[in-house]
Amino acid sequence: MATTNSSGFFSERYGIDARLMNDILAAALARGGNYADLYFEHRQNSSILFEEQAVKNAGGGVMQGVGIRVVHGDATGYAYTEDLTPEAMRQAAETAAKIASRGDRVGPVPVSPRSVADLYPVRMPPWEAPPREKLDIIRRADAAARAYDDMIQRVVVSFGDEIKHVAIATSDGTLAEDVQPMIRLNIQCLSERGANRQSAVGGGGGRLGLEYFEAHSPEDLARDVARQAVLLQSAIDAPAGLFPVVLGAGDSGILLHEAVGHGLEADFNRKKTSNYSDRVGQSVASTMVTVVDDGTIPSSRGTINVDDEGNAPRKNVLIEEGVLQGYMQDRISARHFGVQPSGNGRRETFRHYPMPRMTNTYMLPGESDPEELIRAVDRGLYCLSYSGGQVNISNGDFVFSVTEAYLIEGGKVTAPVKGVTLIGNGPETLSNVTMVGADYQLSDGRWTCGKDGQSVPVGVGMPTILVSGITVGGTKGG
Repeated sequence: MATTNSSGFFSERYGIDARLMNDILAAALARGGNYADLYFEHRQNSSILFEEQAVKNAGGGVMQGVGIRVVHGDATGYAYTEDLTPEAMRQAAETAAKIASRGDRVGPVPVSPRSVADLYPVRMPPWEAPPREKLDIIRRADAAARAYDDMIQRVVVSFGDEIKHVAIATSDGTLAEDVQPMIRLNIQCLSERGANRQSAVGGGGGRLGLEYFEAHSPEDLARDVARQAVLLQSAIDAPAGLFPVVLGAGDSGILLHEAVGHGLEADFNRKKTSNYSDRVGQSVASTMVTVVDDGTIPSSRGTINVDDEGNAPRKNVLIEEGVLQGYMQDRISARHFGVQPSGNGRRETFRHYPMPRMTNTYMLPGESDPEELIRAVDRGLYCLSYSGGQVNISNGDFVFSVTEAYLIEGGKVTAPVKGVTLIGNGPETLSNVTMVGADYQLSDGRWTCGKDGQSVPVGVGMPTILVSGITVGGTKGG
């Protein structure tokens, strides 16, 4: 079995050893500063876009460089270069160092390699596979979607993979290296019945290789997307008003991620712009709710062997039985709060500075049979899939679009509905959770999270839950 976890890539390929890293860190701290770090990245990726049963686009590329950060009090200096020669790196270090005023200098502690976890072994590396193997996966998905129903008139499939080598060297002596794989299969289906057109999007992936498709066949993934597109042809207009809502297991975790997770990132709380600021130890949700951010789930899309500041990921309990336990920390926020970094310092590329970000965020399961939650609702909605939404961090207000939902009438799931929008407040919604199912599910790997112009891969998960009331924006009165 091939594994992706290895060390020494930058030393072997570019001659960037511990001694040179120490020299660059010393240059970064030459004007003063409390802390400095180096983030080396070498990323190789490829992609294929398949539309109208033909390859529309195929490509790939390599990106590499180093980001250099200097922290001086609450200020951060950041510079990067794609040129990994010693001269170019020293120049970038001197640029980042300009944030620090001249004064007391703190030299770096000599870096020494430390071991990291191996949470995403790869058996069938896609970056080593010929394009025809990836194209075969795409064609299988395309054929299965088209065969699902005559109403499926258009199918778009894309496949992407990457392998990313990173090394993080810090002025407090850490040197951590990792190799991070990723694959993602995206499928879009358009159904037509007369003048009515409906589309659905789905797929899967994670931090693994082509062996993913042994357990998640391209056919199954494609048929599920086709099913949603066809289902919407018979969907009725969603009612509008305040209703009890059952949020299904798995993908509903994206609502938890957006409506609650971002507000628990420490930088918002350090700046007191989150509605969770200064509320550690207080009740912020129903006693049935426990929320966790966990970067250690094997092969999940949001999993990391080491965060982008050189810290090990952890399983961080954020809310336990309704009580706020703490925030997701990077180094700067952890120093402010007087706690240890939680392994949540993440960045998009070497061109970006790190900040507190989620990894895999989910709610723990309860004890109820999911069917009990349906039976407990006289009239409401059952929501399963989502296309995204918007959240106001300062107060937790959210708006989400639902792509697969059903009416619940008399304790039974009945007609599919379309045009569903969920409108609510994160803390209020968690406080209105009245039942939690025992069917926890981690959503498949296709979610990407944006914050301050940076995007990173994340995982989400959830059991089925019943919320006593969420405002539904529909197209007709409820």
